[in-house]
Amino acid sequence: MFVLRSLVVGTVNSPPMESFNSRLSNHIVAKQSWLCVGLDINPENLASENPSFDDLKTHTKKVIDATREFAVAFKPNLAFFERWGSIGFAWLEETMEYIGSETITIGDAKRGDIGHTAAQYAHSLFDHFGFDAVTLNPYMGRDAIDPFIQNPEKGVFVLCRTSNISGGDLQNLNVNGKRLFETVAEYCTGLNKFNNVGLVVGATVYEEIEIVRNHAPGLPMLIPGVGAQGGDLEASLTAGNTNGAALINVSRGISFAGNQSEEAIQDAAKEYVEKMRQIS
Repeated sequence: MFVLRSLVVGTVNSPPMESFNSRLSNHIVAKQSWLCVGLDINPENLASENPSFDDLKTHTKKVIDATREFAVAFKPNLAFFERWGSIGFAWLEETMEYIGSETITIGDAKRGDIGHTAAQYAHSLFDHFGFDAVTLNPYMGRDAIDPFIQNPEKGVFVLCRTSNISGGDLQNLNVNGKRLFETVAEYCTGLNKFNNVGLVVGATVYEEIEIVRNHAPGLPMLIPGVGAQGGDLEASLTAGNTNGAALINVSRGISFAGNQSEEAIQDAAKEYVEKMRQIS
């Protein structure tokens, strides 16, 4: 039975909460890994012809089993589940249960609405599905972020400078002497009252990670774009880990590695983590 849980920060008698950002840092140190495995399970990428829905579910579990040892976080992309309607939502619920509570989960939902609507999204992602953090779009301002950051144990990664080709169309616009993504970085630093705010910065624009870091010291970065998108792992990890923590997301490069066997997926995840350890 689904029960709404309050997003109250705490009470006088409650023990101090571990903030999301602290938990993330502790997991990185404990595993000596900076790997986030993106669960973008696309049937078009499976090796088998005409895969069934059950094939997708089986492959998802295979990826989780193969990478659990190396992953600091799993990042299910909600679009790949929502595509299938009600059975897709049930699959997401099953996936979250299968991951369990030992590994951090990030709901890649890119929500960005206001007021009561944003609050309902927060209840859905945090209370129902149980994600530890979510991705957010800041375009509608603080109203779109506030409902997600009231509980220190739950985190957000706000889109700042994204990895897609057209990301700079708006994000690089000059606003009062600063590019928009720089303003977003500074703005989010001011929202980090409960140590649970982070930023999304793409590995394909690794030269700008350092710029973001200068505007947002200490905030963790979720860095997609390594692997299939061609982002620079060494430059991204080095800049992201300077005065803060970097979480490197790899999706297709791990989930569909080699012949897509559990061994091939595990080898790909291990290789990424070993490279990260050498860099760091």
